[in-house]
Amino acid sequence: MISAGDFRNGITIEVEGNIYQIIEFQHVKPGKGAAFVRTKLKNIKSGGVIEKTFRPTEKCPQARIDRKDMQYLYSDADLFYFMDVETYDQIPIGADTIGDALKFVKENDMVKICSYNGDVFAVEPPLFVELEVSETEPGVKGDTATGATKPATVETGATVYVPLFVNQGDTIKIDTRTGEYLSRV
Repeated sequence: MISAGDFRNGITIEVEGNIYQIIEFQHVKPGKGAAFVRTKLKNIKSGGVIEKTFRPTEKCPQARIDRKDMQYLYSDADLFYFMDVETYDQIPIGADTIGDALKFVKENDMVKICSYNGDVFAVEPPLFVELEVSETEPGVKGDTATGATKPATVETGATVYVPLFVNQGDTIKIDTRTGEYLSRV
């Protein structure tokens, strides 16, 4: 159990039978009346965000989220297969659970599988990936002073906006949280 006075960003709690992660919290002490804690909570399974207030003494059970490193093997129709590198167990996960998480992940890359009570609810890709540009238009000389960008398709099929000096065949570093180009490798 964790009291509302001890809330921090990123903590997962169980409220009304659902699992929420604290996105934002704020301790409020109005001039009149009792203090309270205002929070923004993200539902782990559905992704919806709600706002809820708690009394500082109110207690919630803390949810234990398991994050396990697994290797992405391949996809087959609507199923994606992952392997535990320690036990070599393979698990299939449905496309609706994964969403866009594997947009920048190649086969045999390591990802984190997030589960609660054995129920997988999310796949976290690595924070940064290095991918080869498979298709992009050549940059035009003289356009580089404006900081312009152009679309480029990487080897996983995702589209990223890159500076004009990036060419087909270059390897680039991408932030998977935002999908933005970081640098050439």
